[in-house]
Amino acid sequence: MDRPWLKNYPAGIPANIDNTKYSSVVEFAEDCFKKYAKLTAFECMGKKMTYGELGKKVDAFAGYLQSRGLKPGDRIGIMMPNLLQYPIALFASLKAGLIAVNTNPLYTAREMKHQFNDSGVKAVIICENFAHNLEKIIGDTDIDIVITASIGELLGGVKGMMTNFVVRSVKKMVPKFNIPNCVKFKDALSQGAKFTVTPAAGGHSDVIVHQYTGGTTGVSKGAMLTNSNLLSNLEQLSHWMKISLKDREEVALSPLPMYHIFAFSVNCLAMMSIGAHTVLITNARDLKSVIKEFKTHKITFMSGVNTLFNALLNQPDFKALDFSHFKFAIGGGMAVQDAVSEKWKAITGNQIVQGYGLTETSPVATANPFNDQCQLGTIGMPLSSTDLRIVDENGKALPQGEVGEIQIKGPQVMKGYYNRPDETAKCINSEGWFSSGDIGMMLEDGFFKIVDRKKDMILVSGFNVYPNEIEEVVVTHNKVLEVAAIGVPDPKSTEVVKICVVKKDPSLTKEELIAFCKENMTGYKVPKHVDFLDELPKTNVGKILRRALRETNG
Repeated sequence: MDRPWLKNYPAGIPANIDNTKYSSVVEFAEDCFKKYAKLTAFECMGKKMTYGELGKKVDAFAGYLQSRGLKPGDRIGIMMPNLLQYPIALFASLKAGLIAVNTNPLYTAREMKHQFNDSGVKAVIICENFAHNLEKIIGDTDIDIVITASIGELLGGVKGMMTNFVVRSVKKMVPKFNIPNCVKFKDALSQGAKFTVTPAAGGHSDVIVHQYTGGTTGVSKGAMLTNSNLLSNLEQLSHWMKISLKDREEVALSPLPMYHIFAFSVNCLAMMSIGAHTVLITNARDLKSVIKEFKTHKITFMSGVNTLFNALLNQPDFKALDFSHFKFAIGGGMAVQDAVSEKWKAITGNQIVQGYGLTETSPVATANPFNDQCQLGTIGMPLSSTDLRIVDENGKALPQGEVGEIQIKGPQVMKGYYNRPDETAKCINSEGWFSSGDIGMMLEDGFFKIVDRKKDMILVSGFNVYPNEIEEVVVTHNKVLEVAAIGVPDPKSTEVVKICVVKKDPSLTKEELIAFCKENMTGYKVPKHVDFLDELPKTNVGKILRRALRETNG
């Protein structure tokens, strides 16, 4: 197909990539551990870990996992915020031949149970703050190995002990739990040092990550990402980053959680490829901690979502920072509003470079150039070896300037959804084109623009929320007859969830429903608005018309 965007590619960016430098993500990581051994790889709460130290800890932890009887292909859940334990757990799991299942630590017990059972998780590494939810459902899963991580355990000495004391005893952030035979992360590291890890043979086509998403339809599904998918996206990003970022010189701020595919690929893998010093923010909602790292370090790069950028811009302390070393921010997960981009540039003197992708594309499919070619309000151009096209409802390609669904084709497109060939077939056709569910258009210069979303997906602060899941929970309340969930605009989070409910019992209140939702759903999925209706709009065959509800509630 024609690639009109190629004529606008920045100098030095190839039309296609060669992803054969490494056979696996493990081989890539091992190269980074050696090449950048003395440089700081990750830092959290002031504690630094070099690439060389990370490599040694990965070996020890991988040895421990193998000593517990885990075999290549077994799934392991990794469930924690941004801590030093995350990269250790990730690369150790891969080195042991396991499939990593990134899991949001804020999941409720119900959501956790679905993901662990759907993926067939046998072991889990979980931050102790969230272990009480695991206790509720572990008996209904195949999990028999539990390793708990604490926020302070790798910070060392008095600081580590004081951090854990404050987190556990002062702030009461670790609810009591009782899971037999739990092993502490630090103890697993010590025990694992006694073993010699047997690296699992890995090939390009091997699935190494189950990254969960709602996909373009339905409930949460595991996108199977292979070595090839992740290495390809890494190579694609590397070419674009080299326009502005330099090897061994960058200090990257990572406020987005690495269990999210955006930070996983950009802040973990891509930053490692250039020997960057990545500063982890454990809780990005704590804006003071984000600003503190800007004051402490000469930050040159950060990733974020629109809501974070907007929140920072409204902090007087942020406006007063020295941005002389800062090069640019990259926005993903949700659209960056033009007003936010303009204000960001006015205050920092630098761009928010916007890209686009999905979990199913590992995740980046397009990006704006990391220079003055960056176009406000667009998602940029397809990365090397990536094709995008706009199609009509019948899958027929449309010419430039016309609006339709975005389809993507490239080496970063997932292998498919785990154990869901029917869902895979719905979104990847026989020619390898992935249907994104997003509506967009190609501009004359080959840049793309998102116009709208095709599906009923609700986008809350960069996280996908699916109406089916919300409805399935709400309808289990014994006073609810029918329910429909929609997204309504919100200035802080792009959208929030609104539910339209037909009562079964007249005594049902909004407060009662929201409290019920809080018990069964992660915070960002909990409805912010509740409307009680006499009936829901439906088609002549009884299908609820969410579109009609959005038109009257938008």
